[in-house]
Amino acid sequence: MLGNALIGLREGLEASLVVAILVAFLVRTGRRAELPRVWLGVAVAVAVSVAVTLGLTLTQQALTFEAQEALGGSLSIVAVGFVTWMIFWMRAHGRTLSAELEGRLDRAIAMGPWAVVVVATLAVGREGLETAVFFFAAAQAAGQTTGPLIGFLAGIAVAIAIAYAIYRGALKIHLGRFFTVTGFLLIFVAAGIGAYGVHDLQEAGILPGLTTLAFDASAVVPPDSWYGVLLKGFFNFSPQTTVLQAIVWSIYVVAVLALFLRPARRAARAPAAAPEHG
Repeated sequence: MLGNALIGLREGLEASLVVAILVAFLVRTGRRAELPRVWLGVAVAVAVSVAVTLGLTLTQQALTFEAQEALGGSLSIVAVGFVTWMIFWMRAHGRTLSAELEGRLDRAIAMGPWAVVVVATLAVGREGLETAVFFFAAAQAAGQTTGPLIGFLAGIAVAIAIAYAIYRGALKIHLGRFFTVTGFLLIFVAAGIGAYGVHDLQEAGILPGLTTLAFDASAVVPPDSWYGVLLKGFFNFSPQTTVLQAIVWSIYVVAVLALFLRPARRAARAPAAAPEHG
């Protein structure tokens, strides 16, 4: 539940900030007539994201056990790829996101009304599709029915409230620091989902080593204990972890953390203009 709340908060805030940037740009430039088209694009993006989530759920229910595990494991790996890309993309483009979105919307307005709808749909839809796949994988890893959904919706609600407060000027938040902290935590969430995906693929018979355990901490961390539930809900920790799961988790965390904690390169300064010779 906690892991899904973090997913909802992070993805929800990104999507909400995108909407806030588009709306603020139209209001600031006196183009309020374009607002309904932006909201139409947002509605389309949300509808597509919900449809993808429902489609994945219904598809999985119609499959055999082995096929379910294969699908769940594969989507878990895809979700880890999505969240990893999202963490580094936001780190690289966070400072220029507002200018990029405003430029796209300005060009879309010049092209016509449907271009505005498309820009809004794509801007929000990218976050929505990532969220759909990542939420589905996280919910499968959590092994619950309502807990992941509750956590996810709670995170989305908090994200919308924060974005609205920022838009209205009632709240100031250091977004760079926020995305750094949540990105750091999401690395461990993604590692747990990836390890769970490996376990699914082992149960499907695609990967070997299902019965070869790296450790069994069930006596120390009972799955039904409060701290066992906490570790499971946030990091998808499994007291019984196979060797392959442990290897994948360790490689991912070490490699991604090393890249994430590496100081960001500053943009090179433009060379000074050469003096003119008369």
